[in-house]
Amino acid sequence: MQKILERLNSTVWGVPLIAVLLGTGLLYTLRLGFVQFRLPKLLIQAKNSGIFRKKQLKTVCMSLGASMGTGNITGTASALAVGGAGAVLWMWVSSFLGMALVYAENTLSAVYGSEKVKGPMAYLSRGLGSRIAALFFAVFCVFASFGMGGMVQVNTFAESFYGCAGEHRVFTAIAAFLLISAIIFGGARRIGTAAQYMLPLAGIAYAAVCIPVIALNREQLPVVISRIFGEALGFRQAAGGLAGQAIAIGIRRGIFSNEAGLGSSPLLHSSADNMSSQAAWSMAEVLADTVCCTLTAVTVLCACDTYSAADSLTCLLGSAAVPFLIAVNGLFALCTVIGWYYCGETAFLHLTHGRAQRLFCLIFAAISASGAVFRAPAVWTLSDIFNGLMAFPNLLGLIMLRKDVNRE
Repeated sequence: MQKILERLNSTVWGVPLIAVLLGTGLLYTLRLGFVQFRLPKLLIQAKNSGIFRKKQLKTVCMSLGASMGTGNITGTASALAVGGAGAVLWMWVSSFLGMALVYAENTLSAVYGSEKVKGPMAYLSRGLGSRIAALFFAVFCVFASFGMGGMVQVNTFAESFYGCAGEHRVFTAIAAFLLISAIIFGGARRIGTAAQYMLPLAGIAYAAVCIPVIALNREQLPVVISRIFGEALGFRQAAGGLAGQAIAIGIRRGIFSNEAGLGSSPLLHSSADNMSSQAAWSMAEVLADTVCCTLTAVTVLCACDTYSAADSLTCLLGSAAVPFLIAVNGLFALCTVIGWYYCGETAFLHLTHGRAQRLFCLIFAAISASGAVFRAPAVWTLSDIFNGLMAFPNLLGLIMLRKDVNRE
C-alpha cells in the first residue's frame, strides 16, 4: 500500500506540476511587471488602508503562521541533507515566483469573494464558472488540512519531544487535542489572536539565537555563499547529477513552505475586513517565510557538518539547544495547525453550505492530535498528495483568469 501511495505522490508532485507552478509564477511575474519589486510601495499603500487595525494584523499573523511550520526548521535541514547547499538558491527562485502567484490568488479572491463563498472556491465558481472545480478544490483542501496542516505538524513536534523527554504518546495527544480545541472553537478571532502572539514570539526567539550563531561562525559565510551558488550552478555538480537534485529539492522545499499556488493563502486572507490590502501582504508573508528558511540553512551550513539544526545551535546554547528547538517547533507547529484549521473549515462549510461547523472542529482537533500517536509513513504521503491536488484546480483558475488579475 505504501509503495502505491509513494508512486501516486511522485506522480502528483512530478515534473508537470512543478513546471506549471513555476511557469504560472513566471507568467504573472512578467504580466504584472515584476510586482515583487514593488512590494515596499504596495505595503505602504496597505498600511494607509488600515492594515494595522487589530483584525487586519490578526489575519496576516494567521496566514503567515499557517506556512511557517516545523518545515522551516526540520524541513529545511532535511532539504540540505538531500539536495545540498545548492537547494537554497532554487528555494529562493521558487519563492520569488511564488510571490507573484499569491498576489494573483488574493487579487482574484478579493474580486470574486463574498461572505459565503471565499478564496479559490469563489474565483473558480464565479470567475471561471466551474462549480465542479470549486468542489474538487474544497474536498482536497479539507483532507490536506487534516494531514499536512494537522497530523504532520503534531507528529513532527511529538517525535522531537519524545527524543528529549521519553515517550508519552497518549498524554501528548490528549494535551494537543485540548489545546487545539481551546483555540479553534473560538473561531477566526481567537485563532488570529493566538497567532498574533505566538508567531512573533517564536520568530524573534529563533532569529535571536540563529543570528549570533552565524556571527560566531562568520568566517564560514563566504564559503557558505560560494557553496549555495556553486552547488546550484556548478558544472561539476551538473555532470554528477547533483545540480538536478538541488533544483528539485530546493523548488519543492520552497513550494511546501510558502504554499504559493496551492490556494491556502486566499482562504486565510478571506477573513480580513479589507481585502484590497491582502494581496500585498501575502507577498510579504512568502518573503518572511523564505527569510526564516534561509536563516535555518545559513545557520546549519555555517555551524556544523551534520545538517542538523540542533547541532548547529549547540555552539551557543550547549545542551539547551534541543529543548529550545522543541519549544520553537511547538509554537510554529501550533500556528500552522490553527491556520490550516481555518482553511479546512472554510472549505468544509462550502461543501456543507455552512452546516456542522462544531462537528468539524471536533473532527479536526481529534485527527490532528492523533499525529502524536501514529507513526504511519502513509499519513505523510497522503498529506503530500492532497496538498498537491489542491494546486490543480487552483492553477487552472489562475491561468484562465489572468486577464482579470491584470485588469484589477
